[in-house]
Amino acid sequence: MSKVLIVTDSAATIEPEVAEALGVTVVPLTVRITSRDGRRKEEVYQDGVNLNDEELLLRMARERIYPSIVGPTAAQFRRVYGELTRLSNKIISLHSSASLSLVCQEAEKAAREFMGRCDIAVMDSETLSLGLRILVEEAARLANASAGMTEIMRHVRGLIPRIYIVCVTETLDYLEHSRLISPAQAVLGTMLGIRPFLAIEEGRIIPMEKARSRERALDKLVEFVGEFSHIERIAILRSAVYSADEIRVLKDRLESLLPGREFPVLTYGPLLASHIGPDGMGLVVYEGRGRRAFL
Repeated sequence: MSKVLIVTDSAATIEPEVAEALGVTVVPLTVRITSRDGRRKEEVYQDGVNLNDEELLLRMARERIYPSIVGPTAAQFRRVYGELTRLSNKIISLHSSASLSLVCQEAEKAAREFMGRCDIAVMDSETLSLGLRILVEEAARLANASAGMTEIMRHVRGLIPRIYIVCVTETLDYLEHSRLISPAQAVLGTMLGIRPFLAIEEGRIIPMEKARSRERALDKLVEFVGEFSHIERIAILRSAVYSADEIRVLKDRLESLLPGREFPVLTYGPLLASHIGPDGMGLVVYEGRGRRAFL
């Protein structure tokens, strides 16, 4: 029986050496950058190849440029799948939220061309960053233990509802650009100094509440963590513009809730940045097999 091979995209933030050890193929996101006024020539970069997350966020904060995810395209996935079919006839292609980019759609286009030659299942993770990485690592672990496609996919689907991402953002122009809020809401929110508290639910970014200060926005993040009775993994998502002092305050408050835990700090990438902008801070929570105390 052929071993199941795992493919993902660079929104999973898996280091190359870890991906190699797990046998995971990571396809880089293609990011197109346009200026705010649309007058400058568009630029196209490969995430993790000639585009650094921190540099992108700093440039977004400075120039208010707009990144968008335009790849991998079906042609790129076709090449990747073609190479992998030499090794196996079973592939699970597990990708960042289909509601936030066209990556899953492009992967599905490519997968259809291999029907009858290779069984390729494209899965929407409904998440990104550490959330996607956790799912990919779990899928790879089972694949390396010779689990079948059905077992791996069932396991991954069971984990998706246990991953949570929440964030706050300082400015509203990117939320307006992504049509998450209306122009009128953006203008009024900016005038009132509102900082939206956002959650990714079923793959979509949903505005949940409003905060009137950075301190209250930080309170919202800490309160969210306090809702869980069990947390297996947790990480802080930061932009390049948040100061080390603010991150330290958040870590200190989280440590008071979860003493002895590690709180890795991850710079979020172009996919999330394209929707919330360069001024955000958030959390990824994986509750594992535990349950939240309340919703």
